[in-house]
Amino acid sequence: MNEATALDFNKNARSAVKDETLRAALQRGGAHFQGNRRAAIDTLPEFDRLRDEGRAIKDEVLENLDHYLEIFETNAQAAGGSVHWARDAAEARNIVLDICRSVDARTVNKGKTMIAEEIGLNEFLEENDIRPVETDLGEYIIQLRHERPSHIIAPAVHLTKGQVEQTFRKEHDDLDPNRSLEEPIELVAEARQVLRQKYFEAEVGITGANFLIAETGSSVIVTNEGNGDLSQILPRVHIVLASLEKVVPTLEDASTLMRLLARSATGQEMSVYTTVSTGPRRAADLDGPEQYHVILLDNGRSGMLGTEFQDMLRCIRCGACMNHCPVYQSVGGHTYGWVYVGPMGAVLTPQFVGVDTANHLPNASSFCGRCEEVCPMRIPLPKMMRHWREQAFEGGQVTGIQRRALKLWAYVAQRPRLYHRLARLPVGVLRRLAGRRGRLRSLPMGTAWTAHRDFPAPQGKTFQEQWAAQGGRTA
Repeated sequence: MNEATALDFNKNARSAVKDETLRAALQRGGAHFQGNRRAAIDTLPEFDRLRDEGRAIKDEVLENLDHYLEIFETNAQAAGGSVHWARDAAEARNIVLDICRSVDARTVNKGKTMIAEEIGLNEFLEENDIRPVETDLGEYIIQLRHERPSHIIAPAVHLTKGQVEQTFRKEHDDLDPNRSLEEPIELVAEARQVLRQKYFEAEVGITGANFLIAETGSSVIVTNEGNGDLSQILPRVHIVLASLEKVVPTLEDASTLMRLLARSATGQEMSVYTTVSTGPRRAADLDGPEQYHVILLDNGRSGMLGTEFQDMLRCIRCGACMNHCPVYQSVGGHTYGWVYVGPMGAVLTPQFVGVDTANHLPNASSFCGRCEEVCPMRIPLPKMMRHWREQAFEGGQVTGIQRRALKLWAYVAQRPRLYHRLARLPVGVLRRLAGRRGRLRSLPMGTAWTAHRDFPAPQGKTFQEQWAAQGGRTA
């Protein structure tokens, strides 16, 4: 169920960099997210202070996770809800199935939830004769195309408008074949038309949770389309799928994190909809579900506590790391071969599916550090990728060529005089080869670079020479 194909990363990447349509879509999406984030943060002088506060909130929770989860469970049950604990994906799927069968559900509406992707819920429900319907526009599009999300907040960012039009014409074959779908607003209107009736057909609605509030037993979701509200209010049953680390102590803590989330994700001050759900419908309520269930998924997260990967549990799923990652922006999310992509996926996927299956992902980084720089929770992503590289090396997942290269590098790096002499050697050689152009059209052992762009010849002195000239010391 939801098999990982992360071992195919290198093959997938070679194919992705040749896909001009994909590259155009990613560049357009990346520039949009980066620009909006920058503009939003520029108008909030206290953004860095909020990052520190957000980190402190999540660190406090992680140090006392059992305490806050117990408080959440107590208050959620006091409000009339039910809390279920799932050790792994299989348990979570079966809990969902049991709840659906208890009300004879044939259709389930889903708001956006990455936990449902993580546990392979859609496929499982279909195997059990229950039809899942994605109501988030991006998720709906990729469901029609039988694809995984390629981005944490923009599941269909890898697609162009023309590709979405082709998908709608193929799948919505009962509509007028001569209708116009040239404009984005026409595509959105068609999706709204098709999905509107689905909201009234579903017996169960499933959403994720951006935050779980311990003090009130509430779940919080943020959306820009309103589909999350309709998915949880109209059906008889509302199921919340959430991982353990989503709990925060208070509503005030959640509001602090929300000020970071929207700005980092889409460049908004706040998402259009922020919905707090506390238990099922009460006697005086005009709408709402008859049953409210929260499924708390572990699936390897408790094993991260107290390790070098604990900081990853601070993640609030904003997607800023992938929006600024040069590797992700070149190859897209599907290349990573599982649910979580980009720098966050390079850390999470080995934890969930095993470093033997995902050892390529921690190496899919230039280590430029932009992911850590833009992370609203100050997660040291490059540091954790290095930890996975170490574990892959110690576990024998590194090829013989890589091992020999690392040993050669270690030998040279431990001998500073040899290192300095060898560092100077290629500078003069590459300059002579480049000539007046200052660039090389081909480079031995560098064809992966020169196949797509010229290699710039080094200019000036080495870093160590410049450092020494400015008064620094060399070993």
